[in-house]
Amino acid sequence: MKRENINTLGDLKKSGYQPKTIQQELAHNLKTRLQKGLPSFEGLIGYENTVIPDVERAILSGHNMNLLGLRGQAKTRLARQLTALLDEWIPVVEGSEINDDPLDPISREAKELIAEKGDKTPINWLHQSDRFYEKLATPDVTVADLIGDVDPIKASNLKLSYADERVIHFGMIPRAHRCIFVLNELPDLQARIQVALFSILQEKEIQIRGFKLRFPVQPLLIFTANPEDYTNRGSIVTPLKDRIGSQILTHYPHNRQIAKEITKQEAQAAEEQTPNIHIPELARDVLEQISFEARKSDYVDAKSGVSARMSITAFENLLSTAERRMLISGETKTSLRMADFLGIISAINGKIELVYEGEQEGAEQISYYLITQAVKTLFPSYFPEVKKLEKADEEGPYDDLLGWFFKDNELFLEDTLSDKDYKKLLDNLPGVDAVIKTHQPDCSLEDRYFLIEFLLWGLEAHKKLNKYRTLEGCQFKDTLGSYISRL
Repeated sequence: MKRENINTLGDLKKSGYQPKTIQQELAHNLKTRLQKGLPSFEGLIGYENTVIPDVERAILSGHNMNLLGLRGQAKTRLARQLTALLDEWIPVVEGSEINDDPLDPISREAKELIAEKGDKTPINWLHQSDRFYEKLATPDVTVADLIGDVDPIKASNLKLSYADERVIHFGMIPRAHRCIFVLNELPDLQARIQVALFSILQEKEIQIRGFKLRFPVQPLLIFTANPEDYTNRGSIVTPLKDRIGSQILTHYPHNRQIAKEITKQEAQAAEEQTPNIHIPELARDVLEQISFEARKSDYVDAKSGVSARMSITAFENLLSTAERRMLISGETKTSLRMADFLGIISAINGKIELVYEGEQEGAEQISYYLITQAVKTLFPSYFPEVKKLEKADEEGPYDDLLGWFFKDNELFLEDTLSDKDYKKLLDNLPGVDAVIKTHQPDCSLEDRYFLIEFLLWGLEAHKKLNKYRTLEGCQFKDTLGSYISRL
């Protein structure tokens, strides 16, 4: 029997439908997926061997979950993806506020309606996309918001006692019966409000204004929390933690490759909007390395975390910087430059929390410092390591290039230079071709100029050159240190 033909309780009974809890529903659908070799979650890169197995175990166990992790670790995304494991359609009693199952009703209104109409009780069908509820736990959230409250007008009109279930205006959790309910930033919820969740989690009871009501609502409760909030703004009371079945720790990408895949996935729209901008793979590496540098920097508050959103927004700014330059110069195609990374500083500034030392330095200086550190970290993977101590008669791979700067030569790369002028300036640098041919022989022509500029930035990061930022662009000069090394 097709769903379209099932409109009454009698039709539903004939179809062979069996009631089940949302926990049983999720577990059954997950088992089916796993047996067929299908992924349980899609788009959650880097969690395949860590977080996702923990979530799968929690679902099979029928547990409510607490997703614990720093900002930008896809906690809410993970929770939202659980809807894909729900049945596509479920039957509900028509007019029910709390999605009553026609064969297992829990509200008084639904029970009385079924008692009155029997098999002729009308039913509706609820789609999986409508079975997701979400609430941000802010300090002003009340018990009425989550559990419900007595409606005095309803009590007066129906001439009922406040102890009667029919006068209750249900909150979000009862309305999420047979649905997924996500409560974000749980530590921000006042302790007295957290206490109100005890009975609904364990005993399936709700208490409103001192009236206790046996009400076996069955939502799947997903909480998200940030460890930083435990000390800064609040905490999760111990009895509540005890009632949450599984606490699952999320994390940042373990390596740069995973981080690149995440950024590419999330910033896909930005790439599609700028098809005429070539993106060297090295540029992606530098971008992701900035986040890794921030997470280990003494200037950045590690407890606050560095969100994956930083890489995503920075990448969008990077493309916008190149696009703006292309529009100003009147060109139709271009490639990313190292200088374009100066355009991502505004995206970094708001995404990192600085410690006292970082605040003393200033947000912009720290952002610039993180870019430089990213270049410095990656430099030995592409070019010979810059030695701190060199013998006077020892010939180094960068001698020709550094010698050119030592002879009072300088290089000024204007931000709005056309590709033609930009390439001409870099082509005139002595010794560069030999370095690239020796150490990066497979470098494509499109990536060559980005690599040359990366070389200059790397030498500056290792204090072999000086780089000055002006209003118009970047200026490279010899350093006093390089002069002394040649004495």
